[in-house]
Amino acid sequence: MIRNIVLDLGGVLFTLDREEALRRFDALGVPDVEKMLDPYLQSGYFLQVEDGRMTEPEFRAALSASAGRELTYDEIAHAYFGFLRSVDTYKFDFIDEELKDYRIFILSNTNPYVMDFCESDRFLPSGRPLSSFCVKKFASCEMGLVKPDRRIFERMISEGEMKPEETLFLDDGPANVAMAAEFGIHTYCPKNGEDWREPVRQLLRELNAQQA
Repeated sequence: MIRNIVLDLGGVLFTLDREEALRRFDALGVPDVEKMLDPYLQSGYFLQVEDGRMTEPEFRAALSASAGRELTYDEIAHAYFGFLRSVDTYKFDFIDEELKDYRIFILSNTNPYVMDFCESDRFLPSGRPLSSFCVKKFASCEMGLVKPDRRIFERMISEGEMKPEETLFLDDGPANVAMAAEFGIHTYCPKNGEDWREPVRQLLRELNAQQA
């Protein structure tokens, strides 16, 4: 039986808009941003803040130096939120209503700006934070690891007390689902912004029937 469902954030629970994020960072005067911002795995300073090598103040100082002016927290947060075309609230309703009997986890390559937003009362119309929907969040910026590094999956399995064969993982990154599958985790790779509710219903029915 499937007992654990692990969800990515961007592309799965959020619909992403990379082009809007690029426009906003470009407007701040950050050079070479197109080379560093990727839907699945960042590079440069953006990778360093996602894998925990840079703190938020260090990242802000580095971007300020590259832009040639002092950037505020709010300016950088606003640029990052260009990525978030929408927080797909109906998916959180689905988690609450139809996935309530499963242990829900979040595994995301993300940064302190998005994590702060997810834990604020601005995250959803209900005012509920992301942590209220899951057993545990595994955020790359807090773990010092990014997907698809196999070590982030090893820690997730260990700290989440999961059995891979009892776990379903949703991620829009093909390399990430491929790595999860190497551990024997069941996977589904939706397209960015896809309404994956019916495919997941069907997959859970099939997997639970096989394992009954």
